[in-house]
Amino acid sequence: MRHSLPLAPQFYVTAPQTCPYLEDRQERKLFTALQGEHAAELNDALSKQGFRRSQNVLYRPSCAECNACLSARIRVADFNPTRSQKRTIRKNDHLTRRARAPWATEDQFDLFRTYLDSRHADGGMADMDVFEFAAMIEETPIKTRVIEYRPSDGPEKDDLSAVCLTDVLDDGLSMVYSFFDPALRDFSLGTYMILDHIELAREVGLPYVYLGYWVPGSPKMSYKAKFSSLEVYRGGEWVDLHQLEDLDVNKHPLSTDPIAEQVAGIQLPDIDIFKS
Repeated sequence: MRHSLPLAPQFYVTAPQTCPYLEDRQERKLFTALQGEHAAELNDALSKQGFRRSQNVLYRPSCAECNACLSARIRVADFNPTRSQKRTIRKNDHLTRRARAPWATEDQFDLFRTYLDSRHADGGMADMDVFEFAAMIEETPIKTRVIEYRPSDGPEKDDLSAVCLTDVLDDGLSMVYSFFDPALRDFSLGTYMILDHIELAREVGLPYVYLGYWVPGSPKMSYKAKFSSLEVYRGGEWVDLHQLEDLDVNKHPLSTDPIAEQVAGIQLPDIDIFKS
C-alpha cells in the first residue's frame, strides 16, 4: 500500500517539560513539519504569526499556565541605535561579513562548542555533537544563509569571530541561532550581529529582523528589549513593545484555548492545496 504525505500541514503539541527561561514553569509547544514544495510560503506565513523554525519544524509556545514567550521583531525603517549600540558598531568595524550557503564547517563547529562550553554548559544544546550541529545548519527546506564574521586584516584575519544561521523570509531576516567567540565578550558580538542584520535587511529592502522570543523576567532575553522599534506578537497581532502596559506572564489554565481552536485560528498561505 502506498502512503503519501498530507497536503495541508498537520499540527501537534509537545508534552510539557521544564521551561528553559523561567523557574518553576512548564513549557509546551505547538508545532508542524516544514516540508514540500510550498515550505517557503508556509514558513513566511507562520513566521508572521509567532512561529519559529528549527530545522524542518515550525513551532510556537502553547503553554497552559504562562504566556511569557513573545515572538519579537525589529522594524528596520524605524530603528535608531542607542549611543551604546553605536559604540558597538564602531568597535567591530574591523569585521567582515560573509554570507555562505547552509553548509557546516569544522571552524564553525569548533566555535560553536567553545561558545556552548563557556556560555551555556548546562543548556539544552550542551551535548550537541558534530552531526547534530551539521543537521541544525544544513536541514533547511527554505532559503537560509550562514552569516560569518571575521577580522578583515591583521594576523587574525582568518579567525572566525561570530556566526549567525539566518533565514530569508519574504518580509525580513530571521535570526535562527547565533554564537560567537566568548573571549571577545568586550566586543558585544551578540548585539553587533543584530545591528548588522538590521543593516543587511536595509541593504536588501526587507522591513523586519526577527529575533526569536523575548521573555519578560528572563535575564537571558533582556537584551532584546534594548532595541528600538521592537514589536512583539501578542493576541494575534504585532504590537510595539513600548506601547504594552500589561505584561502579566501568568494566565489561568481555563483561559487557554483548546489546541483545536488554536490551530483553527492559524492563517495558512494563500495556496489552494492548503485550503482543501
